[in-house]
Amino acid sequence: MTAVLRRAILDSGLPLLRVARDTGVERASISRFVRGKNSLRLDVADKLAAYFGLTLVPTGKRPPKRTPEG
Repeated sequence: MTAVLRRAILDSGLPLLRVARDTGVERASISRFVRGKNSLRLDVADKLAAYFGLTLVPTGKRPPKRTPEG
């Protein structure tokens, strides 16, 4: 998910300042994310994903269920 969002930001060609203004996400946060320095909180990633028209789609693959032992 991170790689897809990072690629969408870069491929858009939009200035990070504009993305920040349009989404309400700090430009510095977007910049650090794009450079791979920091990750994003889920709510922030959700705002950016919506801005770029990205949605999560289930693939049918699920992690193994945990047993009560661990």
